[in-house]
Amino acid sequence: MAIEETIPSKVGTQRATVEDMLLQYEVEQFFAEESALLDGRKFHEWLTLLADDLEYWMPVRSTRQVGDEEFEFTKLGESALFDDNKEFMEERVRKLDTGYSWSEDPPSRSRHFVHGVRILARREDPEEVDVSSSILVYRSRLASDEDMWVGRREDTLRKEDGQWKVARRHIFLDQVSLRSKNLSVFF
Repeated sequence: MAIEETIPSKVGTQRATVEDMLLQYEVEQFFAEESALLDGRKFHEWLTLLADDLEYWMPVRSTRQVGDEEFEFTKLGESALFDDNKEFMEERVRKLDTGYSWSEDPPSRSRHFVHGVRILARREDPEEVDVSSSILVYRSRLASDEDMWVGRREDTLRKEDGQWKVARRHIFLDQVSLRSKNLSVFF
């Protein structure tokens, strides 16, 4: 029995091609490798997965009334928990190397879970793809400090020299009030 060229991807509305399935697999494997690097504290290797023109942004969330949801998250250029580029990310990693990063001495232990990976669209450039995913990041530190952040990421991945890189990462946490002592982890 031959494998069909297409299989159902959305309940009766669209059929995925083998190319679509391979792209999905590549993206999911990229996120699994990225998570392993972060959880293994291999931050210098992780930096190689970031594009030089990286946009890394996490807006502030507030609780809004029904009908006012468009203002739930701050906009680009407004207050944000992170509004970084690759140079700033490299600086954060260099600081971890110095031993003077009080928030990470001793280092945190983390686990990154990336689920519900959906390819939203291919861009005009066939080497770029927009991806949405659900995330759960767990961190434990010292004897009893624990943090958990839940939300979604909207990424733009770009293939450079045959390797996927994060060109844009927008992180939208479900929490409004963060009880974490710091936000020194990478999402």
